[in-house]
Amino acid sequence: MYYKKLFFFSLFFVLAHFVAAQTTASEGEPDTPVIEYSTQNLKYEIVEIRISGADNYEEFAIIGYSGLAVGDVVSIPGDEITNAVKRFVRQGLFSDVKILADKIEDGKVWLHIALTERPRVSGINYHGLKKAEIEDLELRVGIVKGNQITPNISDRAKTVVEKYMQEKGFLNADVNVYQRNDPEKPGHVVVDVNVDKKLKTKVNRLIITGNEALSQMRIDRAMKKTSEKGKWYNIFSTKKFIREEYEKDKNLVIEKYNEIGYRDAYIVADSIVPFDEKSVNVYISVDEGKRYYFRDIKWIGNTVYPYEFLDANLLIKKGDVYNHKQLTERLDSDDDAVGKLYRDRGYLFARIDPVEVLIDNDSIDFEMRIFEGKPATINEIGIIGNTRVYEHVIRRELYTKPGQLYSQSDIVRSLGELSRMGHFDQEKVFQDIDIQPNPENGTVDINYVLETKGSDQVEFSAGIGGTGLVGSLGLKFSNFAIQNLFKPEMYRIVPQGEGQTFSINARTSGQQYSSFSASFLEPWMGGKRPNSLSISAYYAHQSGYSNSMMNSLYNYNPYLGYGSYGGYSNSYDSDYYYNMMATGIDPDKYIRTLGLSIGYGKRLNWPDDYFTFYGELSYQLYMLNDWSVMGLPNGNYHNPSLNLVLSRNSVMNPIYPRSGSTFSLGLKVTPPYSLLNGKDYSDPNMPGEERYKFIEYHKWKFSAKTFTPLDKIQKLVLMARMEFGYLGHYNINARSPFDRFMLGGDGMSGYSSSYTMGMEYVPLRGYDAGEPFVGAAGMTESTPSYLYNKYTLELRYPISLEQSATIYALTFVEAGNSFYNVKDYNPFNLRRSAGVGVRIFLQMFGMLGIDWAYGFDANDPSKGSHFHFVLGQEL
Repeated sequence: MYYKKLFFFSLFFVLAHFVAAQTTASEGEPDTPVIEYSTQNLKYEIVEIRISGADNYEEFAIIGYSGLAVGDVVSIPGDEITNAVKRFVRQGLFSDVKILADKIEDGKVWLHIALTERPRVSGINYHGLKKAEIEDLELRVGIVKGNQITPNISDRAKTVVEKYMQEKGFLNADVNVYQRNDPEKPGHVVVDVNVDKKLKTKVNRLIITGNEALSQMRIDRAMKKTSEKGKWYNIFSTKKFIREEYEKDKNLVIEKYNEIGYRDAYIVADSIVPFDEKSVNVYISVDEGKRYYFRDIKWIGNTVYPYEFLDANLLIKKGDVYNHKQLTERLDSDDDAVGKLYRDRGYLFARIDPVEVLIDNDSIDFEMRIFEGKPATINEIGIIGNTRVYEHVIRRELYTKPGQLYSQSDIVRSLGELSRMGHFDQEKVFQDIDIQPNPENGTVDINYVLETKGSDQVEFSAGIGGTGLVGSLGLKFSNFAIQNLFKPEMYRIVPQGEGQTFSINARTSGQQYSSFSASFLEPWMGGKRPNSLSISAYYAHQSGYSNSMMNSLYNYNPYLGYGSYGGYSNSYDSDYYYNMMATGIDPDKYIRTLGLSIGYGKRLNWPDDYFTFYGELSYQLYMLNDWSVMGLPNGNYHNPSLNLVLSRNSVMNPIYPRSGSTFSLGLKVTPPYSLLNGKDYSDPNMPGEERYKFIEYHKWKFSAKTFTPLDKIQKLVLMARMEFGYLGHYNINARSPFDRFMLGGDGMSGYSSSYTMGMEYVPLRGYDAGEPFVGAAGMTESTPSYLYNKYTLELRYPISLEQSATIYALTFVEAGNSFYNVKDYNPFNLRRSAGVGVRIFLQMFGMLGIDWAYGFDANDPSKGSHFHFVLGQEL
């Protein structure tokens, strides 16, 4: 209707100008054309076309758009002129369109296209909106600074803003789009978008009628977005009323009925009634129908699997309540669905259609009609987006190979291995897989779409602990290439490309403590099998305190007993304490440790290929001089050992795991020297440097960790963990003073205690290092133990899963204890704690975090509150 009016209006102007020309001519102006409309249409050749009023457009563009050209023969009046006017009107860029005849002579016409441009936008102002809302709308409304604005654009902008406000829950918002002339720019306007949000609309009451099988609460909870305010079970649901979401929620109600057997349920009527200016009442009337049950299920068309096998995997039996959702999931979407069984055998094109063949009273018979097709063969495998590692490093991790039969499980496993490499965005690895089936020739192309990220890390940290102020600097290169060591052109700081890991670390607190370490890992030794080779070396030095300082510390704190130096209390005057540490170091008192190790790992095929076996030969040399802390005489103590670890890891995303588990069973052993050398270790006069010259023990460790998603989108994740460690002996008189456990704190050995050498630190939040301890009478809590157990439940929720930073919050409960003697072990004698924390994973720095924990069983209840810092390690 709008265009029709505009067309007749424009046509009126054209005719009026021609009439005006005729009238003027009759008044004696010989140079103005005279047109007789009573006669038959006359033909004229266009000699010239003049354009006015379109300064922002090229003349040739305007002429071309009109459809008229010099040399054309047109009828005046006639369709050619009329159609040209219509074209300009449809374009909407001009508010007034006229086509005039400047001159008509000897069958020729000089045309004049007179246009009035619509105004351009010089500025856009939003009123009544927040900054974030304006940023969201700027890309949606379609009004662009510098572009022309038409009535259609203005109306569309109003509609977009109104819809946006409805999405935000402002159902009654008033939106107006105004234009005002810009006095500084002729032909331009300033657009004002005025929004009066009114009050956010909520659901006051949800009134359901006709429901018996589902309670009001279950229906309310089924409606994800349309939740009644004030109900405890809707505490995490949105309280806004959005009509589009309400329509979706009605479908969810029917789906919920279908899940409990009411396949005929439907909504008879519904209405939205305003309650007040900020809320509405929602009325829904349902007809539940009757409840149905599965009866006979037959399989038609199956040749790959027998029907008994399909029945067993469907997990639906005769007499089960009809559940459409369950049926769909068991046929296609579950991890062990029937359709997945076919896809794992290569039948990518297989299709299963469940058909209701008979409805008898409340029972339904189904035929599962299977079209198996032919197995699909993998044709090509593409790697897209990789700019970091050599392509063969990626392809060796894939379980899919060209020429193999298609397998969905192999694709999922391949995605998991790519994620665990650490070189690509873990979230997008699983989202961007591109599968291109070709049913015509029975093949499929698979493209792994990757987004490269930097995985090298720099560690620079500082902390205060029993050794004073400790600074740490480390570099980790996770894409090292030792093959390119002598190829300078392949260097990016270090030679890269092969996916190897090389790391170096230095830590010091000045004169008292320093350590240096380096390690190298080749995950595919030889490049053909996933057998790893690891090499590491480290050196550490710690100096002791002078006798005068030890006496000062002892005398300063009357609450410490003999041998309790390691249990330094926070009640000290900190300046006094650290001044003494800075001046009381004796360089002639020290413990030095030198360590070397070489390990070999192999991926196993049984029980499944998530299992790995790792063996390591290691050697530690402990050099002590006047080191009274451990009660050992001066000398060198040797610790050669063999470490064997059987583990299984099915976690796909190592940074924020959503599912899977890890299990590990390790045994570290030394030769039983006391059983072989014929010496009498029961002799109390045997010197310590002889008794412990060669350290002997067998050390057992077990850990298990599972990740369980608690919601459908797999964001809320429960992590459960159990740990156990035991350091055994061959001879009670040669019991190892090294490699014992120190439970408590954050597990950072250089920060938390004076025992920084020859111990394994196990974190337990809510307690100081060594506090959770059960020992013989007279032993202090800082004595390392020979046995420990620990249990953790941790609830995690992500704040950001972006490549730049993975951030998640957590809350936890934890319990554990350590024991000096096996006879004292009681798995239920635990030190308990609970707390909250946050983790931030940055590509450059690794995992960082902070936890606050409260130890419920602290020795001093007033000091149960602790903060723990995470710098790379896991608590």
